[in-house]
Amino acid sequence: MRLRNKPWAVSLVKQHPESVLDRPDPQNTINWADRFADDTKPLEIEIGSGKGQFITTLAEQHPEKNFVAVELQISAAGMILRSKLAKNLNNLQILCADAANIDCYFALDSADVLYLNFSDPWPKSRHEKRRLTYKSFLQKYQKIITPHGHLEFKTDNARLFAYSVQSMNNYGMNFDFVSVDLHNEVHEIIANNIETEYEHKFAAKGNPIYALHADFGVK
Repeated sequence: MRLRNKPWAVSLVKQHPESVLDRPDPQNTINWADRFADDTKPLEIEIGSGKGQFITTLAEQHPEKNFVAVELQISAAGMILRSKLAKNLNNLQILCADAANIDCYFALDSADVLYLNFSDPWPKSRHEKRRLTYKSFLQKYQKIITPHGHLEFKTDNARLFAYSVQSMNNYGMNFDFVSVDLHNEVHEIIANNIETEYEHKFAAKGNPIYALHADFGVK
């Protein structure tokens, strides 16, 4: 979902190159070790961070880990940055870039967890290849997720969820957790669930939240 333009976002992003990489050349390797105060921490990535409620809360709750918010829209990147600065999150970096190049921006086996939260469903058949759970994206994720890492996916869109389950199953992924009504689960995962802005809105209306955790198995 496209956010309204935030005129201040471009200026704020330009003022903080230490926190935001704005559309870097995918041909140039990013040295993430130089961008975190402590590069020995495990790394987790969220693709499509929106306004940043999920990733900034996660980073705040887990100072023992490093996080990267990947977001295409500069207005969204600015909102994440504003929250990062307010909370002084030294363990969070922002990558303003197209997720189609995700495997160019991260090294092989570098991320323990990859989060896909309320991704654009791209409902038309001709746009299938743009869905973040399409097989070409799964191939890229497999490259950057560690052998013992996994992918976490949440959506309110039943069709996208069904498509994603089938896509991951066809790719040979293993499902560690699957729910068609996350907020009514009696499970430790919901006890530790961090809501996105969209999730809070949809759940408040009584809409079911679909979720899964899956891994690629031993490489």
